[in-house]
Amino acid sequence: MRVAVISDIHANLHALEAVHEAIDQEAPDEIWCLGDLVGYGPQPNACCEWTAKHAAVGLAGNHDLGVLGTIDISDFTDDAAAAAIWTRGVLGPPARDYLGVLPTSGRREEIGLFHASPRDPVWEYVLTWEAAEAAIHYSGFAITLVGHSHVPLAISDDPGLPGGHAPGGKEIEFDGAQWLLNPGSVGQPRDGDPAAAWLLLDLDERRASFRRVAYDVERTQTEIRDQGLPDALAERLAHGV
Repeated sequence: MRVAVISDIHANLHALEAVHEAIDQEAPDEIWCLGDLVGYGPQPNACCEWTAKHAAVGLAGNHDLGVLGTIDISDFTDDAAAAAIWTRGVLGPPARDYLGVLPTSGRREEIGLFHASPRDPVWEYVLTWEAAEAAIHYSGFAITLVGHSHVPLAISDDPGLPGGHAPGGKEIEFDGAQWLLNPGSVGQPRDGDPAAAWLLLDLDERRASFRRVAYDVERTQTEIRDQGLPDALAERLAHGV
């Protein structure tokens, strides 16, 4: 079984379309989405529609829950809160209904899926080896998939195995150890690379391949500004931060 794993689309339709094209070339059996379909970006309805149509597994992230009013956005940054409020005003009933039934965690085969982490599926950022080790042990799965941080990661519970940031082109074999994998962000990467990120899992070959794909960043930036969203949300896309 081969699976494309995506996360943190953040209403960036042009990044999502580029990733979709790349995924189609690989023809995986399923697509899994780890949450945050909306927030920050200018096309929340289209991104929800795409995910509802194509993802066999979908999770809700903190921005999805903030837009729905399930969690308080007072903990969001000012720009994130402004985007959440704007999204509430434009989100249509089909997108709202779809987001409203998504869980924040799930299980598929031998794999645990979490938006943020097993210990806190909504809020915890996993960015260090120590946090990843704790998440792996807490989840108990052979493979733990997380999003939320927007940084692609491959970290094992075996200190003897190299692990950390997973740039595009990195491949790992995940036999013999437990692994935490983060596909990175489709719509707002934060590892210094503006290209949209996704992950291809081959569960039969026990291999994970981290992928990046360029998209029309300027087009998304223009749409963000045209909608009156904070300019910083447009500017950061060019730098992958």
